[in-house]
Amino acid sequence: MLTAGIDLAAEDTNTAVAWIRWTTTGAVLEELTIGAGDDQLMRAASTADKAGIDCPLGWPEPFVEFIIAHHRGDLAAPTGLVGRDWRRSLAWRRTDVVTHELTGRLSLSVAADRIAHTAMRCAALLARLAEVGQPVDRSGSGTVVEVYPAASLKQWLLPYRGYKGRQNSDALNELVDGLIGSAPWLQLGAFEPVCRGSDHAVDAVVAALTARAAAIGQATRPGPADLAAATTEGWIALPTTPLTSLTTSRAKG
Repeated sequence: MLTAGIDLAAEDTNTAVAWIRWTTTGAVLEELTIGAGDDQLMRAASTADKAGIDCPLGWPEPFVEFIIAHHRGDLAAPTGLVGRDWRRSLAWRRTDVVTHELTGRLSLSVAADRIAHTAMRCAALLARLAEVGQPVDRSGSGTVVEVYPAASLKQWLLPYRGYKGRQNSDALNELVDGLIGSAPWLQLGAFEPVCRGSDHAVDAVVAALTARAAAIGQATRPGPADLAAATTEGWIALPTTPLTSLTTSRAKG
């Protein structure tokens, strides 16, 4: 099995892609690119058995309806006080709420934060995939699945915050040490120094690991009540088993 992890950013400079090859006994980081352009993203999403993208795959349904109604000039005035709870009902997707309930991590709002710029690029990528005959199921049942590296790290009991940015290089190295210690079967090889020097690289690797969990049924999936929302808004796959289980006999490559 080949999984890919994409740490997506609005611009190529901070976009990283990792490819991990899985065997019955371990995994090898075959390729790692920082500064990945759209063609490399297309290759990752098209050639991998499962590709994890660290970016919202859609917008909250209530927000979309709100924007359309406002654009057309037929927005009904909200009843009651227009306050924080009302704004939050527009800003976060169902999967963001569920992820917060499960992990305590509240993801950035694709409707009300700068990550929207990245999501625009992601939407264009998904459209290109559809053009070449690879439509994306935003709920994660197809090749592409939405991931959240920090939440995955927390689920795997690894350091999950404070490692981003050059000023936090010590924390980033501690994270890489923890990953190597928890997953000795993962061969970073010549790319280990790259991971130690870039949080984007590490997030791409974690995204590829999470893609593996999703591919072998060891990650959250939307239940019947959430499936309709997940199909339009996207759904974050969270690991449900320890990191070591990614290479057990039940999960042969």
